[in-house]
Amino acid sequence: MKKILSFLLLLLIVGAAIALVIYKVKNKPPVTHEELQYPLKAVEVIDIQKIPFRARALAFGNVEPATVLKAKSEVSGKISYIHPKLKKGASLKKGTVVLRIEPTTYKLTLNQSKAGLAGSQSSLAQLEAEEKSTKRALNLAQKNLNVEMKELSRIKTLWNKRIIARSTLDKEEQMVLSLRQQVQDIQGKLSSYKSRKAATRAQIKQSKSQVDQSKDKLGRTEVRLPFDARIGTVSVDKGEFTPAGGLLFEALGVQAVEITAQLPTKQFRPLITSLAGAGETISLKNPESVQATLSNMNLEARVRLVGDSSDAAIWDGQLVRLSESIDPTRDTLGLVIAVNKPYEDIIPGKRPPLLKGMYTSVELLSPAKPTLVVPRKAVHQERIYVVSTKDDKPVLNIMPVHVLFQEGEMLVLDKSKDAGLIGKKIIITDVIPVMQDLPLKVIEATDFQKNMLIDALGAIDKSGIEIGIENQGESRD
Repeated sequence: MKKILSFLLLLLIVGAAIALVIYKVKNKPPVTHEELQYPLKAVEVIDIQKIPFRARALAFGNVEPATVLKAKSEVSGKISYIHPKLKKGASLKKGTVVLRIEPTTYKLTLNQSKAGLAGSQSSLAQLEAEEKSTKRALNLAQKNLNVEMKELSRIKTLWNKRIIARSTLDKEEQMVLSLRQQVQDIQGKLSSYKSRKAATRAQIKQSKSQVDQSKDKLGRTEVRLPFDARIGTVSVDKGEFTPAGGLLFEALGVQAVEITAQLPTKQFRPLITSLAGAGETISLKNPESVQATLSNMNLEARVRLVGDSSDAAIWDGQLVRLSESIDPTRDTLGLVIAVNKPYEDIIPGKRPPLLKGMYTSVELLSPAKPTLVVPRKAVHQERIYVVSTKDDKPVLNIMPVHVLFQEGEMLVLDKSKDAGLIGKKIIITDVIPVMQDLPLKVIEATDFQKNMLIDALGAIDKSGIEIGIENQGESRD
């Protein structure tokens, strides 16, 4: 009996449990579905505008004096004087007499030349005096001949009348012939003076040339510096004999130096690309055209010593020439940069003078032009991440870009093909995962944008930032 009651109680409990489950299932509220979304991705963004940009290139080369004088002796002789400071490394002023060659022999030669000139001039004066005297003698002889001719005519008249003897007529005719001969002799002598004076004048001219030549040789025994210079190698000493053409010393000009810097061609192309306008060509056939092209480039050249990062040791240079060819081994182009007054504004320990042989870097910067520039880290395989809006919320949008060239940490875009980016905000932080319409939390990277303006301008002070921001505002307008 007890077993039957236990079994019935168990069935009752099981039935109640089943009824409770059925009740719960039928009266359960409907399931609510929650919409799942990706979490907001925090990203830093900057505004894209055309900003003032200066293309730049970096070249390296050694300093050489712009003017080098290798003084050679123009006359031979013994060195009689050497300036006490004519030593390697010394600095001397323009016009300083640095060396003399014994002038005694050349003074004697000059005196002989002057004596020969004086003798020729005296001979000419004597000839001119003799010519005047001969002219007077000819005048007198002509007058005597005229008188005798009249007398001969009178005697002939008397002879025709047989008043005088024949011997008187013959004597008078002989006198007339004698006077005619005398006139002819004087005329011949007078005619010779022209050629004699011409020969004497030629002799005078030659003597003057000899005097000038002697003076020139005498002047060349004294050597003066033609410019302010630092002395290089000195090849002679006092008392030493030097032949004509012998090397005396080397002088290096201090007014300017030149740096033949080697620039990789891949850096020169972006520099020219940023300068040339659409359809503009550059010709290298005409030397004057090349020089004009270099001047029109208005490139800024900053020269500094390699290994010295001090802002005090920076010199302003000027691009003056291009090399005639490209180095095929290193694929570099030679640029000649001139630096004026390299020995001025010296600061001991901070700004040394630019000396021969110093190894320098030359940074070339083009004039600033409004350019579409983005950070290199913002471009991912020729794509850029732009902030768009969807349902009034910022989301990620992927857009292609066209890169012209890279400049350090910046990329220059093709402003004709990528003009649609202007005014948009681009993402400069890494995004993982990258998905179209990814929700974003936008953070303005103001400091990064200011620093990019400084880098784009190559500015080293606050004025660069102010100029960049002002121009950027103009671009927005």
